Amino acid sequence: MNKNLKLISILFVVIGFVGFVDAAYLAVQHYTTGILPCYVFTGCDKVISSSYAVILGIPVSLIGAIYYLAIAISALLYIDVGYKKALNVLKNLPIAGFLATLWFLFLQIFIIRAICFYCMISAVTSSLLFILAIWLRGTQEEMR
Repeated sequence: MNKNLKLISILFVVIGFVGFVDAAYLAVQHYTTGILPCYVFTGCDKVISSSYAVILGIPVSLIGAIYYLAIAISALLYIDVGYKKALNVLKNLPIAGFLATLWFLFLQIFIIRAICFYCMISAVTSSLLFILAIWLRGTQEEMR
């Protein structure tokens, strides 16, 4: 396994896991209607309780948790068994995640007019995964 591919894959696992924990926490809060402590920003409850927090009855946070878990599992599959098709997931899925991040940032800033601390963690992790996907594409091009 190429040294860069291994490093990129490990970073995908770590960042994917951070994103999963963050999104899973929000999903649990959604289903338990627990009080959501908000650090740094003060709009967590406003964002999480907005109509934009659910798509077709499914919390966006649950969709995010599944997304981050898919990233981490794909990277682990590549690291552990060399499953090359997992690299396609790692090259392409973060593009969708980054586009979703841009949409949700737009909603928070311009429509909801509140910022959620946990959503910002997700935005950073999603952006980092997008950068890793670009790096992965470049690394694979170098190997050809």
